[in-house]
Order: sequence, then C-alpha cells, then structure tokens
Amino acid sequence: MNPSISLPVREAVSAPRIVVLGLESVGKTQLLGSLTGRLALPENFRGSTLACETYPHEGLRWTDTPGLYRESETATGLSALAALKGNSSVDAVVLVARAGEAASGLATLLPLVAGRRGFVVLTFADHLKAGVDPKADAAVLSRAIGVPVFALDARRVGSPMREAIREAALREDGPRFPAEPPRLPSGLFAIAPRRSKLAERVTSNPFAALGLLFLPAGVAVVNANRFADWLYEPLSALLKPLLARIGTWPDLPAALFGGDYGLVAMFPFLLLYAAPTILAFSALLAIYKSTGLIDRISVALHPWLRPFGIGGRDLVRVVMGFGCNVPAVVASRACASCSRGACVSAISFGSACSYQLPATLAVFAGAGMGGMGFIYLAVLAATTLIYLRFTTPKALRLATNGLLLPDADALHAPSWRAVWREMAGTLRQFVFMALPVFVAICFVAATLSWLGVLDWLAVALAPVMACFNLPGEAATAVVLGSIRKDGLAIGLLDSDWEALKVGLETPAQVLTAVYLAGVLLPCLVTLLAIGREMRWRFAAKLCARQMAWAAGFSFAIAWLGALFR
Repeated sequence: MNPSISLPVREAVSAPRIVVLGLESVGKTQLLGSLTGRLALPENFRGSTLACETYPHEGLRWTDTPGLYRESETATGLSALAALKGNSSVDAVVLVARAGEAASGLATLLPLVAGRRGFVVLTFADHLKAGVDPKADAAVLSRAIGVPVFALDARRVGSPMREAIREAALREDGPRFPAEPPRLPSGLFAIAPRRSKLAERVTSNPFAALGLLFLPAGVAVVNANRFADWLYEPLSALLKPLLARIGTWPDLPAALFGGDYGLVAMFPFLLLYAAPTILAFSALLAIYKSTGLIDRISVALHPWLRPFGIGGRDLVRVVMGFGCNVPAVVASRACASCSRGACVSAISFGSACSYQLPATLAVFAGAGMGGMGFIYLAVLAATTLIYLRFTTPKALRLATNGLLLPDADALHAPSWRAVWREMAGTLRQFVFMALPVFVAICFVAATLSWLGVLDWLAVALAPVMACFNLPGEAATAVVLGSIRKDGLAIGLLDSDWEALKVGLETPAQVLTAVYLAGVLLPCLVTLLAIGREMRWRFAAKLCARQMAWAAGFSFAIAWLGALFR
C-alpha cells in the first residue's frame, strides 16, 4: 500500500464543500488524489441524482462530479448541476481544464457556474511548448476571468501549490465567476508539437479499439471464473458440516441460512464469483484510464455506438457486467451523466453475468445443443442493440451529439498510485455497497421460497408459457431466473445438470426458454443495486420496459423458430 495514500475518514458535515467540475479526462481525480492523499467517499449530491465522489481532508470536502464528455451534457448536465444554484452546502466551485485546451474547456464550463465563488485549475502544464511560462499565462487568464488560475501537473503537485489552492478554497470573500462568460485571450498555454505514435494510430481504429476492449475483458472474466471454480469445491467442502448443522434448525432459520438460497449456502457464490471479477476489472479499467487508452477507445467507438445511445465508456461497463452486474452498475457512476441510464439499461438487459452464462451453456449442453451458445450470444447482442435503439433518449442518438474529448490524446505510462486508488475505491464500494445487497437478497429469496411464493408464481405463470410455444413447466425457470440467474438451469435441468427435465423438443424452444428466463427481468441483486444507485422510480420503469421488450423478442424467437424449423 502506498504510504502517501490514506483511507478516508468522515469529516464534520459543517466542513466547507468545494465542488470540482470539468470535462472528462482532464485529471480531476488525479488532482484531488494529489491534493488530499485520500480515497473518495461515494455520495449523491444533495438536491440532484448526480453521483459524486467526496474527498474529506483537513477541514474541507472536495466533491468530484462526473466529467462531461458528450455534447448532450451541456443540456442534460445543466439540470443535474442546477443543484449548485442557491445551494448553501456549496462553498466554492473549482473548474478544471487541460492547459492546452483552456479556452474551449472553460467556454463550456463557465456558463454552469456564473456568480459562484471559486477558481480555475489547469492541468497537464507539463505538456506545454518549451519557453511557455505557465505562471505568466495563468496570470493573464486570471485577469480575464476575474478568479485565481493555477497551472500545474496533476501528478506532481508540490507543497507550495497545494497550500495556495487550499487558501483559495478557504477564502470566504474570494472572487466570483462572471455572470456573463468573458472573451478569453487566445495564444495562451501553447502545447508542444508531437508526432503521433504507432500505438496511438492503431488505437484510433474502431476494430482495434473493440479488440482492446473485449479481449482483455474476456480474459479477465474467464480467468476470474476459473479461479472461482478452482476454489469452489474446497470452500464448499469446508461449509458442508456447518450446512448439515443448519439443516437441523427450525424451518425458517434453516431456510435463511441453508437450503437453496440461504446465506451460508450461497456464500461461495457471493465471495468467489464476484470479488475476483471485480478486482480484475477494476485493475484493467484503472490501467486503461491512467494511460489515456480509455479515452482513445471512446473516441474511436463513438461513431459506431452513438446511434444506440451509448458511448465507449458505457460499453466498458456493459462488458464488465459479464462478470457481475452489480459492480458494473456501481461503476456506471463514471459514465456520462446523460447516458448513465442507457448504460444501466444495457447492463441489465444484455450483460450475461458469471452466473447466467455458465447456466445457459449448461442448458444447451444438457439438451445436446452445445453449439447454440454462440447463437444465443449473437441473439443477445442483436436484441440489446435494438432495445437500446428504441428506448434511449433521442438526444443521445443525434449525429450532432459529438464528444467533448480531444480527438487524439497522447498515451502515457500508467500511474500505479492512481491505479491503486481506483482499485481500492472499487473494492471498498463492493464491500460496503454491493456485498450487503447480496446478503439481503439471500434472505429475501430464502423467505419467498420458504413461504411457497416461488412455487405459486411458477404455477400461475404456466398458462402464459403457451404464448411463447413453451410447456407450462418452463415457468419455473422463468421465475427462478428472475431471482438469481443460474435459476434458469435449476428450472430446466435435472438434479445432475446433465439432461433437460422440461419437454423442450426443438432448438427454437430451448433458445426461447433460456432467453426469456435470462432477460425477462434483472436478478433481484441487480435490481436492488439499480434502485440504490438510480432511484427506485427508475428501477421500476426499467423493469416494466425490459419485461415488455424481452417478452416481445421471446415471442418472435419462438414463433419464427416454429415457422422455419
């Protein structure tokens, strides 16, 4: 552990709050890490649904808001950031921009903070042209805006600069941003010319960007699951005596801690199949972010993804959901505020997690149709894109919704300090946010099973299965798949998971049953995570919409399959 990075502590809520705004990838997180040496505390900004990170340090609360990186955020971001106006909990605002793009970056940001007390920090001052004096240019810009301007290298902030920034944050009578954005002087902070490296040219290609995104992510998921498989049997063997003792308890406690859904029975799944995936993805994403690779992937893939209402950063989280949906939903905090809902919808609909995908492949193997796995993934990808195309806001899909990122940012060596900070923050979120949700869902599912609610639902839905050309017994898989994603295999396979126990006669029926059970609803763990992160009204709307589209796609798969068999 880096000794210069300490774990966060709770500061008094009366401590001054300094809100940090900036475009994506301007180094806000690195700047706050250098200023405070702390890990962030996640929170929702008061008065809005804006997901933020707060760094409490020596009597100040530095709140890092999500970076803006799409044109649509200049409109939708205004509604989320409207909480700044008249909000007495905000004592000052810091605008962060790259020194080399100071004029364009500040032109976007200044209208958001008119009349607020604050100052400007320009990062990447180490990339300026030889002979440029950052302090002199900062003084010129400061006179034009009317607030202090600091130019620095966010990775290396010396003590004098830290103290100067701290004094500006604490100054209660400090200057305010102008009510009307001024004309900014040109010719300041000239950046050094550079030749594009081969790696930068390669990563600008959309096909290369897709490979860089999916191949490492696939390796991370596969190896994390293999590690979990390797430890699953030994851990299960250790828990067998305890589960046997729990089986002698009264019915309800035995169901809550043992049985099919109890906490102890599910403990290997909770620990082994979530934690390794989270660690692998957090390390991968932290390295991509620290090197600037994630920005190049976003720029390269944006033209392909924009018609579906998501961006490159959103796709990273969707891929992450193939490991576990819950940390992917939590990680969507780093997505653009205008597209976060679309990203979460894509995770819920199209990310077959490490429980769902193995269970799906097991069903195909049990039916003697092992090759159907590739067809299933192709159908899942196609239907997810169609779903997004017709459900995402139109503003996200407009051709004019370009990126606010620079077209060609330079790649650089990763900052291992920043990588550690990202990983530690993600792991802390899992322990304190995701893990309690897993525990709660074990108790909820066990209670529903003990009360007979799951069996009743399966019987009630049996007649509906005829609409999808399925036998009534398939309803059990649909109900169990809505509780936990490996439930689709429990409902369709025999006790040895080697053959079907439901009368599915054709490949179309098998594909329909697996698709309907896997996509109809997010599992309860994911649903609870979405409710906590995005508000319950959003979660309810997402469920209703997903049910309608999943049912429509399943209907089409079933009857088109029956027509062309």
